[in-house]
Amino acid sequence: MQNSSNSNGENCSVEDEFKYTLYSSAFSIVFILGLLFNIVALYIFICTLKQRNETTTYMLNLAVCDTFFVLSLPFRIYYFLNKQNWPFGKTLCKISVSLFYMNMYGSMIFLTCICADRFLAIVYPFASRSLRTRRSAKIACCSVWLLVLSISLPVGFKLETSNTNTTTDNTYCFENFSNKQWKSELFSVVLVMGTVGFVIPLLINLFCSMMILSTLRNLDTIKSEGQLNKAKILRMIVVHLLVFCFCFIPYNVNLVFYSLVRSEAISNCAVETIVKTLYPITLCIAVTNCCFDPVIYYFTSETIQNCIKRKSLAVRSSRKHCDNPDKPPGNTAQFLTTKLIFNESTV
Repeated sequence: MQNSSNSNGENCSVEDEFKYTLYSSAFSIVFILGLLFNIVALYIFICTLKQRNETTTYMLNLAVCDTFFVLSLPFRIYYFLNKQNWPFGKTLCKISVSLFYMNMYGSMIFLTCICADRFLAIVYPFASRSLRTRRSAKIACCSVWLLVLSISLPVGFKLETSNTNTTTDNTYCFENFSNKQWKSELFSVVLVMGTVGFVIPLLINLFCSMMILSTLRNLDTIKSEGQLNKAKILRMIVVHLLVFCFCFIPYNVNLVFYSLVRSEAISNCAVETIVKTLYPITLCIAVTNCCFDPVIYYFTSETIQNCIKRKSLAVRSSRKHCDNPDKPPGNTAQFLTTKLIFNESTV
């Protein structure tokens, strides 16, 4: 339970003990699924694809961003299961907090890069050829990493582990910023992070998606081989926007109100109770992006779809061959083609 007194002298008690069970459960699920999905994604991007285009370059960087954060989750899980006692030292606490913000804003910006790349490819397919290159994608990714690290590291390294509860010897980590820090600097930092890392990417995603839909409406033909497939592109846009909005809008909107409450710009006890109760729920929703991002890879990239289908076909063919080692496949040419496909990667 959190007890706080606002500027009006009201004593607000927020019942939030549920958050420790929620955090440990949600983070455990995200760790298992997120690590599995992103390791598979990294394997495909690094080991299977012989060449990467600009879209898969953004996806690779997003998968790296997700993997870094997922690998930090066991420390958080232990902390909450260990009754909020952080035994890993100050530096690891600061790094863990920084990785959370790096993943949050890195994911949003890399997803925006993927959406913008799709926008250029569909709306300006000829004019954007010189811009949509692997070199440009690498420069964009380096810029994103610099921006994200410049946002996340200062926030994480402002945090200090402390023993704020005189009745226990626990060392606390994570949400341990004082109201003084919120008033003096963190509120303005949250506004800058929210604008650069959330509002602008959200507007770009919405704009690019609307322009793509408008372009598709104006096309007369759509379905033969080698031409655009409206249904497939529509599915890409819907999945992309659903993941972005579901994961990031609740947390970032609530974070603004949480910042106003912590900096005492809002001193209403009812609002404080709602905001502090929603905070752990929206945070857990936000970290699920590590599990949903690989879904975007599948629906966005035909290269990834084809790669998974080829691998599945090759595995099934190999199993049939192992079950009947003395009997060659019905179609030897087909079997050899399958084996060739298994070792082949295209973009």
